[in-house]
Formats: sequence, C-alpha cells, structure tokens
Amino acid sequence: MTPWTTTPLRARFGAATLACLLAALCVASQAQETLRWRGRTFEVGTPVVPAGVVRDAGLPYGPDAAQRLDVYRPAQARQAPILVMVHGGGWMYGDKAAASVVDAKIDHWVRERGFVFVSVGYRLVPQVNVLQQAEDIARALALVQTQATTWGADPRQVVLMGHSAGAHLVALLSAAPQLARAQGARPWRATIALDSAALDTVALRQRRHLPLYDRAFGPDPALWAQVSPTARLSPGGPPMLLVCSAPRRDDACGQSQRFAQAVRALGGSAEVLPLQLDHGQVNAQLGVAGAYTAAVDRFIDQQLHQAGQASNRPPAPVPPAGAAIFSIANRR
Repeated sequence: MTPWTTTPLRARFGAATLACLLAALCVASQAQETLRWRGRTFEVGTPVVPAGVVRDAGLPYGPDAAQRLDVYRPAQARQAPILVMVHGGGWMYGDKAAASVVDAKIDHWVRERGFVFVSVGYRLVPQVNVLQQAEDIARALALVQTQATTWGADPRQVVLMGHSAGAHLVALLSAAPQLARAQGARPWRATIALDSAALDTVALRQRRHLPLYDRAFGPDPALWAQVSPTARLSPGGPPMLLVCSAPRRDDACGQSQRFAQAVRALGGSAEVLPLQLDHGQVNAQLGVAGAYTAAVDRFIDQQLHQAGQASNRPPAPVPPAGAAIFSIANRR
C-alpha cells in the first residue's frame, strides 16, 4: 500500500483531475494541503475562517470518530437559518473541512448573510455501506435540529445540501424522508443536490458505468435499489434544487431532469439548474459572487420566505452584468 504523504496544494494542483471526479476538490486554499493515497490527491487541513465567524469543530453525532460535524456561525447569530453541507468523494473518500467544500460557502452564507453553516463528516465505504452513510447524514441532521438554538440558529429553517456522493445522499433522504425520520430528524425546508450522476442507481447498474460505483455499491443488486433516489421516491419530501454540470458526459443533467419530473409527478417541487461548469467547479464556485450563487440564494430565500424568515436575513448580492453562466429548466 502506498503510504500517505502530504504536499502543498500548489505543487499538486495539476494532478487533481481524478480527485475532482471523486470529491471535486479543485480550489486551492492557503490553509489547505493535499494528501496522496494510492495515486489520488485529496485536500486536508483547516479551512480559512473569515473574521467574525466562529468555528466549532468536531462535534459528535455518533460514537465513531468519523461521525463528526463542524459548525461555522456568526459570533452574534440570532434565529439564523442553517445550511447543512455533505461533502463528496465517491462514497469512499472526502473531507468535511476541504477548501472546496467550505471556504467560499462560509464566506458568503456565514460572513455575508448571517447563516449558520454545518459541514458533516460521515463513515466511508468500506467501513459501512451507502445506506448506512445516508443514516449517518440523517443522524447529523437530527443533532443539528436539536442543538440549533445553542448556536443562535432556528431549527425550523434548515436547508440540506450535498455535492457529488453527498448530493446523492441528500437526494436519497429527500426522496425517502422516512429514512431521516427513523434517525430522529424532523422535516427540513429544502434540499440542494450539487451534481449527482447517481439519482437512478438501478438504471446506472444496468448500463456501462465507472468502476467506482461498483466499489461503492458492491455486488448486491438489492443495495443498488435501496440507495436509489428514483426507486425510493415517495410523496412528502422537501422542495429540491438539482444543480448539474452540463459538460459532463455521464448524463448528470439528464438524470436530474428525469428525477425532477418524477418528483413533480408525485406532487412535489423540483428545479433543475444546468451549469456550464465542470463537476469540481459546481462545488468550489458556489459561494463566489456571480449568477450561480445568486440563483442558489434565490432558491433558498424562496423556501425560507414561505416560513416568513427570509426577510430577516441580509439580501443576496446582485451578480455583475454578464455573469449569467447557467439556465434554469423545469421550474415548477
């Protein structure tokens, strides 16, 4: 086995293509290093925390060392909405403190807009299977809702978000909210899935696919069905925003469109946001000023406004002219 090694991110940034596919770790941060394992590169280290933002790191929601979450909150938070983030990494890798997972998002939503941001770590394959990972996320969500008031946050105003494998996990909980209820989680306001190509894992198994899916989901067809957001879809889930990378060749946007149609057919609400960004940029550029972040802000504010809360938050910044890099399809 190749030993773990760490290298300054600038020296390894050119070799990040596979890591981007697995975890979309594409943006350098001066506080981050990379970790090499079996020829792959991953971000590790401590995120850049802006002035005025408090970081409570490593809060446990379960007995395992991986069942930890980090909370980023304004120093004087009061009734703040909560954005819960689930990192990607092919279900087998990833870090809740990676720069592309955290830095731009806390700068925008915590420093600029007064949200509380929670980044969730979870147990990885092969320690557990993917269904158990979804249960981990649900347990973390339940803890967030229980502890929110101690952070100056409103437990009724939670938006769940994930990227890549994390997008699949949050989509699964939203498609089958009974999985979340079984772990003690209460309903949340909305879900944002950032570029998942695993929204229909039953169909995915039956066609040509990347080997990482076999390593993540294993040989049992029953598990592929158990973790399929499409196969598990039932009424009563939260409104969803499905962000997808249009340049991807594995039909992420097509899956998002079909899943959104299925949600609406059951009386739910789902929007698709195709972007002219690659898989890693969909994660790393969220929170950076521009049309993409503004579109996500509008979706979040719309969901919070329905509960009469958005008007208490600073408004989303207006993107500069010419910044439209996306199109919204299938708005209900």
